[in-house]
Amino acid sequence: MNTSGPVDQGLRLIPFRGLRYVPERVGSLAAVTSPPYDVVVRPDGLHHLESADPHNIVRLILPQADTARDRHRQAADTLDRWLAEGVIAPDPDPVLYVYEQRNDEILQRGLIGALALSPAAEGIVLPHEDVMDDVVADRAELMRTTGAHLEPLLLTYRGDGSTPTGAGAVIDRTVLREPLLATTTEDGFRHRLWAVTDPSDRCEIETDLARRQALIADGHHRWATYLRLQREQSAPGPWDYGLVLLVDTARHPLQVRAIHRLLRGLPVSRALKALTGHFRVQRVEGPLPRALDALAEAAAAGNAFLLAGDGGFHLVDRPDPALLARTVRADRPDAWRTLDATVLHSALLDEVWRIPDAPEHIGYIHDTAAAVEQAERLDATAVLMHPVREEVVRDLARQGVTMPRKSTSFGPKPATGLVMRSLTLD
Repeated sequence: MNTSGPVDQGLRLIPFRGLRYVPERVGSLAAVTSPPYDVVVRPDGLHHLESADPHNIVRLILPQADTARDRHRQAADTLDRWLAEGVIAPDPDPVLYVYEQRNDEILQRGLIGALALSPAAEGIVLPHEDVMDDVVADRAELMRTTGAHLEPLLLTYRGDGSTPTGAGAVIDRTVLREPLLATTTEDGFRHRLWAVTDPSDRCEIETDLARRQALIADGHHRWATYLRLQREQSAPGPWDYGLVLLVDTARHPLQVRAIHRLLRGLPVSRALKALTGHFRVQRVEGPLPRALDALAEAAAAGNAFLLAGDGGFHLVDRPDPALLARTVRADRPDAWRTLDATVLHSALLDEVWRIPDAPEHIGYIHDTAAAVEQAERLDATAVLMHPVREEVVRDLARQGVTMPRKSTSFGPKPATGLVMRSLTLD
């Protein structure tokens, strides 16, 4: 499968009535936004966001209660209350949105809309990572109970290059107008949002996207949730579409970062002892940026990981070929077999450390410093990863091969809370 070439039936992005915060009813738009639910570092990041503003979106995407059912019901009640109080309001008409994120180094623009759902086998929207059933079940119950898509997925497609045509030309014209909103979040990113209302602009976008395929860059669990909820419906309707941000990476290349593992209940000393005879282990000097440089150098030659949690850094590389031959599946492409995430899960987690693949044992953390800090605080082991190259991700997706879950982190990710989608308004 080719994510850049024309397809018989491509992407279909339709307008919707976005739910947006009413600026006059909140402290600031920046104070009510959040990173995606799986990027929020808990509990510190969660508490920080909850205290930023009483209406922060985190109260909807990560509600806090004793049981899952209570959490989901609380989110639905909170959303209903904010709508009734005018804190959040629907836009008057269905539109597509142009969304811009910018800092001193990055400019990213894309389209937010409701995308027609399709299974991976159709080759229109391609996943590249496996998902965890318990996370999909939790997100499904949240969406089912709230009747809303609270945060857009990040999907990428490849346009025709630097010269803007089709959707790209519409985006370039739209950003010359006054935006619906503009805010700067605490990470330094400036966000702007526009509505695309002209029928000819929408037609131009529709014609362009109809010959494109998309790669899921961020949001595999939410995409799997969309598909699960669609299968539950007995008739066509709003559940046949999912809230997404589509970015043309021919014009706006994304950054690819690693997602690190926090191994709860495994002290670094025990993790290192178990590696004897399986991997080479070297202590490397800090601070963290210097240790990460050592990881990058080792990763250029083969599989490599950096362990932290005991106040130091330990470079783990040069796996025993016999171990890999015994633990890594042989029926996959070489590009998959040699992924760090494949080796980590197949050889280290399953065989050497024998850690169950469950949330109470393995945490997934995007921020490197946060992973180290949590490991030190919990007497646990942080496994720091080196990022996968984007071309490897795309090549595997074209072949229909999914990577181990949480293998990559594409960005910048859309801020959660700038625009939501109600499934009762469409």
